Amino acid sequence: MKVLLVCTERLPVPCIRGGAIQTYIDGILPYLSKHHECTVFCVAVSELPDREVRNGVRYVRVAADSVEEYYQQAAKFVALESWDSIVIYNRPKYLPIVAAAAPNSRFLLSMHNEMFSSDRIAPEVARSCLERVDAVVTISKFIANGIAELWSEYRHKLHPVYAGVDLNRFQPRWVPGLAERRSRILKSHGLQGRQIVLYVGRLIEKKGPDLLVSAMTEIVKKYPSAMLLLVGSKWYGSNEENDYVRELKDRAKILGDAVQFTGFIVPTKVSEYFLMGDVFVCTSQWQEPLARVHYEAMATGLPIVTTDRGGNKEVIIPGKKCFASDRFSKSRCLCCTDRLSAV
Repeated sequence: MKVLLVCTERLPVPCIRGGAIQTYIDGILPYLSKHHECTVFCVAVSELPDREVRNGVRYVRVAADSVEEYYQQAAKFVALESWDSIVIYNRPKYLPIVAAAAPNSRFLLSMHNEMFSSDRIAPEVARSCLERVDAVVTISKFIANGIAELWSEYRHKLHPVYAGVDLNRFQPRWVPGLAERRSRILKSHGLQGRQIVLYVGRLIEKKGPDLLVSAMTEIVKKYPSAMLLLVGSKWYGSNEENDYVRELKDRAKILGDAVQFTGFIVPTKVSEYFLMGDVFVCTSQWQEPLARVHYEAMATGLPIVTTDRGGNKEVIIPGKKCFASDRFSKSRCLCCTDRLSAV
């Protein structure tokens, strides 16, 4: 089949600047392109050419001043060729615009956030979208259920499919050779002998990293060698700061080196930081659709503490003893390592 993947308008593919959707697309392309002729339509960035073929996949990248302009350009591109299947990522509002340019193509919608609420999409557009697609794949039951509550007549089109993780990149320290590699990485960062609480994600209020900084005040009293490693920045591919990030860093100063910030880390290097961790914490304060960092922490064998928000709990068995060594205490953690094969 001739397949077109229309990525969201903010970040490019490959995922050189990060992004869950972009990482998701990167992950499926090696498998999809073995059997189908694949094209990816995404936003143009200075680091990548506007047109290229990479590993058998064609990439078309465009510049746009607005979301509307981006999807109008997508529709124009779609009209130039004949497509068997077109996948639209996370933008149901604009699917009808693209679909109008490809009346004979089959459409699939891949949903990663709550985008069907009335403040995001008009009811008549939502219905048009759901009527047009063959299926809607969601990253969690939470997202699927949210759509079903609004549009129950299309429940049969909703298919939750949990994300995967690259087990060649994200591996636990007990894999032969990785304990030594972990020691080298810790030494290179000057963190030998530290017990590392790991946070990986954007530094924004709804992700809750400020709660971790506050908690460390008490943690270091009981575990002086403990430290918090905050991996990420305010926005993908950038270390630009806003008032929230500056306040976060100011609050962390009183803890000295017990709190450290890495800034933006390129996606290819993130697995090294997971390997450094002793426990992973996700402090989401919003209705998180289902953060992919859970899977990456599982694959690295880390104990997980997460919040009961949105879809996070779908891949967590509360109170289950983790098979990774718990260096902080003998207490049980929230972990789902034995569900890894299922996702």
